[in-house]
Amino acid sequence: MFEFCAEPKLLDGFRWLACYLTTAKHGAFYASFGTVLLLLAIAAPSALLFGFFGALSSRSHILPLRWFGRSYIAMVRGVPDIVFFLFVPIALDQLIELIRHKILCPDVLEPIWQGNDFIVCDIAKLPLGTDPQWIHEIYGFGLAVLGFAIVFGAFAGNVIAGAMRAVPKAQIETGSAYGMTNRQIFWRILLPQLWVYALPGLSNLWMILVKATPLLFLLGVEDIVYWARELGGSKTSAYTYAHPDWRVYYFLGLLVFYLLLTFLSEKIFARLMQRLSYGQATMAGKTAKVLS
Repeated sequence: MFEFCAEPKLLDGFRWLACYLTTAKHGAFYASFGTVLLLLAIAAPSALLFGFFGALSSRSHILPLRWFGRSYIAMVRGVPDIVFFLFVPIALDQLIELIRHKILCPDVLEPIWQGNDFIVCDIAKLPLGTDPQWIHEIYGFGLAVLGFAIVFGAFAGNVIAGAMRAVPKAQIETGSAYGMTNRQIFWRILLPQLWVYALPGLSNLWMILVKATPLLFLLGVEDIVYWARELGGSKTSAYTYAHPDWRVYYFLGLLVFYLLLTFLSEKIFARLMQRLSYGQATMAGKTAKVLS
């Protein structure tokens, strides 16, 4: 904060605006953009990993594993996203606390579920009530990331499974004719080529993930939507920086942020698609060869 911000009520014009935009709450608002980018940086590869193993499981020769993979992909895709975003963090949190309660408080005989309340002993709560605020925030953020990874992992699994089926069977049969094992066929023929077919679907899934990040607000994480609503709302003279309802300006800033993010994403995916398609026996591969 600038030195002249000691008496905000005496300021006007540019100085008032400069002081207003450098308050501690605005600092948290600016940091929340990093929270969204961090969520994308962790949730996207986590979802891809979930999806990859889900796709492999759905094609497994082991019947229980194949049932698990197909059930995971079908079940999560068939339930509204918001249900899973709210269910997974809450259910996982209660499961962890239930296990801790059974281990740390074996002498407590009162039922854990009392009506609509879920009550465990104090030392079984996670995080503990005595933990600093940043631990609570990291814990909530971790549960949110897991929820995003599980939901979008199911969609990614469906895309990857379809891409595996799209790889020409003739190439796999040729590899088998040359004496390659199933593992060699997977790593040397199937895996390098499936990304060409999966990338269009995965790029769309990335865009959906970007648009879903405001759901952090529903999970109790102080993200950009939370701060835009908090800072943009009307502030009376009781506040240090009084102003009318400015939410339209804050949400316009969020609009610009998401448009820039999707624009950059499209450019990156286009370059990645061109690079992966080069030399492949697809229309995209032929186009990349002509352009080069």
